[in-house]
Amino acid sequence: MGDREQKSTQAIRRTSGEDPDFSSLVPMLNAELEVFDGEDHAFYQQYNGSEGLNHVVVIYMNNSPIACGALKKLDAATAEIKRMFVLPDHRRTGKSRQILEELERWAVELGFKRCILETGKIQTAAVGLYQSAGYHEIPNYGPYVGMSKSVCFAKEI
Repeated sequence: MGDREQKSTQAIRRTSGEDPDFSSLVPMLNAELEVFDGEDHAFYQQYNGSEGLNHVVVIYMNNSPIACGALKKLDAATAEIKRMFVLPDHRRTGKSRQILEELERWAVELGFKRCILETGKIQTAAVGLYQSAGYHEIPNYGPYVGMSKSVCFAKEI
């Protein structure tokens, strides 16, 4: 098989927020969010740290990390989806959905009954992903109450 015919290899790995591959994606995610968040970036950033994220999923393509997402326990029944990101060259290929589905499977294994999340209203691709994956809009929760740029979603799992 020639070089042009070689197939790409993909892997999905469960890890934690301390993982260096996850950490390599976080600065790119933060830079993108800074553009979306504008003047509210400092507010949102305080809720987006990697410390305490014990349930992280990373997708690899040819052994390079290209996408990530995380779960954060809110209470005994509820996990929050956090830190969803796919490198721009790999978007619109189903990687976000793969991350989301793996996080939901893991949440079920951990005994959670529901996943919730917050995203920006202007992040239309993210909003579309969550709606198409069965998430429904809920009132803004926790620190996002009163934040007009935020939209929150939930899904029973």
